[in-house]
Amino acid sequence: MTILIKNANEVITLKNAVQGPRIKEQMRDIAVIEKGSVLIEGERIVAVGTYEQLAQEFPSLVDVAKVIDATGKIVMPGLVDCHTHLVHGGTREQEFNMRLNGSTYMDIMNAGGGIHATTKRTRETSFDALYEKTMQHLDVFLKHGVTTVEAKSGYGLDWETEKKQLEVAKKLQDTHAVDVVSTFMGAHAVPREYKGHEDEFVDVVIREMLPKVAELKLAEFNDVFCEKGVFTPAQSRRILEAGKALGLTPKIHADEIEPYNGAELAAEVGAISAEHLLVASDEGIQSMAKAGTIAVLLPGTAFFLRAPFARGRLMIDEGVPVAISTDFNPGSSPTMSLPFIMNLACMHMGMTLEEVLTATTINAAYALNRGHEIGTLEAGKQADIVLLDVANYKQLQYFYGMNHTHTVIKSGRVVVRDSILL
Repeated sequence: MTILIKNANEVITLKNAVQGPRIKEQMRDIAVIEKGSVLIEGERIVAVGTYEQLAQEFPSLVDVAKVIDATGKIVMPGLVDCHTHLVHGGTREQEFNMRLNGSTYMDIMNAGGGIHATTKRTRETSFDALYEKTMQHLDVFLKHGVTTVEAKSGYGLDWETEKKQLEVAKKLQDTHAVDVVSTFMGAHAVPREYKGHEDEFVDVVIREMLPKVAELKLAEFNDVFCEKGVFTPAQSRRILEAGKALGLTPKIHADEIEPYNGAELAAEVGAISAEHLLVASDEGIQSMAKAGTIAVLLPGTAFFLRAPFARGRLMIDEGVPVAISTDFNPGSSPTMSLPFIMNLACMHMGMTLEEVLTATTINAAYALNRGHEIGTLEAGKQADIVLLDVANYKQLQYFYGMNHTHTVIKSGRVVVRDSILL
């Protein structure tokens, strides 16, 4: 099918001369076309420009195209949510109440809550039940303009449940409109049965789980929670290097609760991204800038845990490429609204309106090794496009806490219209 999106107030293309993640002032270059149009054929973008330009250059396609009138709206690339714990059993609203009454994240985890509570529920939940629940989550993401989602495992902490999570994500990649990118995170926590024998569990992850993940092609990335009381930098290095040897690209949960040299480790092992970074050191930030490691910042987690926000402004100024994400999970960030996360990044991390657009499109795409395919509107790229019911891009953050998504096009197919799933 040929589609012409016509006469948008603004088309935010995010296209510029940079090849790779954007840094510093590049993150503000979002390339806006006023009264713009986008021509799509099949799954790909043919051209972006004014209607007059497209009609002159591609008259035969424009003549037969199905027209989507974007008058009064803006058009931009589909959002990319590059850090979620999408597949999981149960909810943990009781922990929210505990935090309101003074308990900390680690207090709850040490009392048997946190990751361990979700692990128990995920182990108990059938494949089909997990699949149906996660399908509903993806529907919500899609209605908020998200067209690509990363999904981490890590609520199994044993092979069978980790495999179940990854297979649910794989089936959804085949059946849902949203693209699902899988990350293995068997090292999300130390199972209770290995308490006091943490190195033995590290050996299980390295010798038993990682080779099976690679053999079955269940994930592209390998993540670890490097945190005091979870995995040490030395243990995290072992796990990430073992994954690299099997072809899995490293990611790392770093410096979330206490400074622990996680950002430095990310740079040293060549991680594509370091995530959280609420308390990353100055040295760690500088190391990431030199290595080109993408900082995936998760302001929803800081908001929900009432913790200090990551120093997004400093990271950008130091030359770190920054992406932002929901960190959707049942314990510390139970939200599927990436637009709200963008609001938080502006209001609590010092990011500009333009920077949050870059952070949720092209930089987030590069955090998933997909910047060559998605994240900008330009000829040849996958036609993942969102129409938003605002007059200009500045209104996206001005009208905060709202979902402005009107129409979503995924791989050249309209999947949301008038805010309704098709």
